[in-house]
Amino acid sequence: MALQRSEKRHLRQGRVRTKVIGTDQRPRLSVYRSLHHIYVQVISDQSGRTLVSASTAVKELREGLKSQRSVAAAKMVGKAIADRCRERGIANVVFDRNGFLYHGRVRALAEAAREAGLKF
Repeated sequence: MALQRSEKRHLRQGRVRTKVIGTDQRPRLSVYRSLHHIYVQVISDQSGRTLVSASTAVKELREGLKSQRSVAAAKMVGKAIADRCRERGIANVVFDRNGFLYHGRVRALAEAAREAGLKF
């Protein structure tokens, strides 16, 4: 019996999650990509809290975009999350692609966050 695409992603997500753990000193940058938006959170698994978040669903990031599901939108979210992390004093994170391929919007978000000063 063949697995569906979402089931395969959950298997990859589980394998990665056993190795990638966010601490208070180096939290986890988790990316979720839906058909319409891209969401990113900086999570401390040690204390069980979301420290910073950003997405294309937020009005302030959505205003200057032609489409919320483009690579340009993902770059804008990556820059926004890096700026918000810098305000909170977070410089180093562990990148969690959440089972998605490191390609397209996920890659654009990661590269934009790196260019804005976040270290993976």
